[in-house]
Amino acid sequence: MWIWVLFIALIVVFLALDLGVFHKNDHVIKSKEAGIWTVIWVTVAMSFSGVIYWLFSEGLVDNPTGLTPNNAVLKYITGYLIELSLSIDNVFVIAVIFSAFKIPALYQHRVLFWGILGAIIFRGLMIVFGVALINKFEWIIYVFGVFLLYTAFKMLKGDEHEFNPKTSFVFRQLKKVYPITHSLHGHDFFVKRMGLNAATPLFVALIVIELTDVLFALDSIPAILAITADPFIVFSSNILAILGLRSMYFLISRMLQKFRYINYSLVVILAFVGLKMLFSHQIELPEWVSLTVISVALLSGILASLLIKEKETPTEG
Repeated sequence: MWIWVLFIALIVVFLALDLGVFHKNDHVIKSKEAGIWTVIWVTVAMSFSGVIYWLFSEGLVDNPTGLTPNNAVLKYITGYLIELSLSIDNVFVIAVIFSAFKIPALYQHRVLFWGILGAIIFRGLMIVFGVALINKFEWIIYVFGVFLLYTAFKMLKGDEHEFNPKTSFVFRQLKKVYPITHSLHGHDFFVKRMGLNAATPLFVALIVIELTDVLFALDSIPAILAITADPFIVFSSNILAILGLRSMYFLISRMLQKFRYINYSLVVILAFVGLKMLFSHQIELPEWVSLTVISVALLSGILASLLIKEKETPTEG
């Protein structure tokens, strides 16, 4: 239990340093700064694989699935890459939300900080219940597998309707229960208006981001559970990937058009882990196979997006 306490304390320290020291003053996050922070978070996450090896080799963490230290490291890295790759899709939605509510780049980091904090809490709960379900009801793994295949099929067909935050159910319900201002008031989430508290567009964007992250977690949590049901590996890989999501957003949100083939990578990843779940009792793949498939799918999507030139639409003369 103390390992969990120490890990959560470490995350709290990271978050406190982030908002209280490195981003104490609101400023626009440039691509160079975002790139540096992305490298830092990825380095921290990959370095944590050494901690995973140490914990499992010394028996300092519960090991309900009987993993060897080497296997634990491979499963941690695979889970981290799955969450990181699926987070790319999340970046697209966050960009739409910020655009819809006209959130200036100056305040976007603040919104994402509190959004990440909420995501950590919600995902922690989902992981606990997901692991408990798999351990108690083995057949639930087939439900997760079918769900991931269905999600991959929908993504491949492009059936997802264009998301408009201002017409979403969440926004409409929020307007009914709490006053909302139409203008920003600095970086404040709430203001006094005619003696009443009212939410600013900053707070509305935060709530919509929180709830859309919960929807994304419905894909990513089962995907990681396809790799391992070890609760500490699932939680640590997921949370460390989420921590890097903010810097990743500022790094790639300005290049969204370039990553036009990344959805196909996500389709392959979701389909692979879905099939892995469905055949988990018949076929046991070595962990390096999962890691290779996920890495190759992600790199292929990125390289295809960068190397294949977009067809120019003919202009009317």
